[in-house]
Amino acid sequence: MIRGVCGVLVALWAAPAAAQTAAASTSTTAAAQTAAAATAAAATGAAATPPTATVPDAPVFDAERRATELAILDALRSVVDPEIGMNVVELALIKQIILGPDTTEVKMILTTPFCPYAGSMIAQVKEQAESVVDHDVKVTLLAERWDPADAGLMW
Repeated sequence: MIRGVCGVLVALWAAPAAAQTAAASTSTTAAAQTAAAATAAAATGAAATPPTATVPDAPVFDAERRATELAILDALRSVVDPEIGMNVVELALIKQIILGPDTTEVKMILTTPFCPYAGSMIAQVKEQAESVVDHDVKVTLLAERWDPADAGLMW
């Protein structure tokens, strides 16, 4: 048994070989099952049908939902940070918009932890988002720090 760094290297080297062996045995098993099904179908006179693979449902793009998100972002462009003079979308302060049937949540950050205009900006974000959707909007402040390098990037 090799110990220390070499042991780790040997374990890492051996893991892909074990994975390949497992994959080979799985494909061999699947091929054997297909052959067995074909043999059974031939014995009964039925047509051989290949096994059907179930594909997991891929997330579906919802154009109406995305249009609502973009409409909210467009409305939020009117909310300007008075210290910097740029809107909250351009400053990348809006991190996520979660649309629900009864409520919408806008997750955002501030440029500084103790922003003196935080209350005003949160109220404006809520008001502008509610002008787009027909239900209540919850604004959540995240503890994430703002990075000026993100400013100017668009959704």
